Amino acid sequence: MKNITDPFLSLGYWPSAGSFGFNTDILATNPINLSVVLGVLIFFGKGVLSDLLDNRKQKILKTIRNSEELRGRALEQLEKARARLLKVEKEADLFRVNGYSEIEREKWNLINSTSKTLEQLKNYKNETIHFEQQRAINQVRQQVFQQALQGALGTLNSCLNNELHLRTISTNIDMFGMMKEITD
Repeated sequence: MKNITDPFLSLGYWPSAGSFGFNTDILATNPINLSVVLGVLIFFGKGVLSDLLDNRKQKILKTIRNSEELRGRALEQLEKARARLLKVEKEADLFRVNGYSEIEREKWNLINSTSKTLEQLKNYKNETIHFEQQRAINQVRQQVFQQALQGALGTLNSCLNNELHLRTISTNIDMFGMMKEITD
């Protein structure tokens, strides 16, 4: 290992007056080397770094502009959507109000129709009851009349003899004859 480090150590022993050489004193050479390197980097890297920063700045500005445009379009779409929402809500309210009024109107029409139908049914019921009462009264009258007629015939048949029977017939024939003369 000694052979590898010898040439570097021998560089430190070169005479420094009037010639170019390496200074191996780390504390004295580092700030100088760093300032030279930084100076070279700043001198040559300033343009590259400036171009990189300008490109990055342009990309950022372009992205911000695009974002602002997108934001503006999104706000426009939001306003349009709000306007459509308000329109739809107004239409829904109108439909709701119209629907409620239509329901009320239909309800009253149904109530009125049902009331009229009930009134008609009540009238039909009363007419049917009256008709049935008249029919029952007529049936009773017919039965009473038949019973009275049968009773009268029974009485007549039991009371009549041949002579009375012939007189009744002749009286009736005379009455029919007079009625015929009156009508002619």
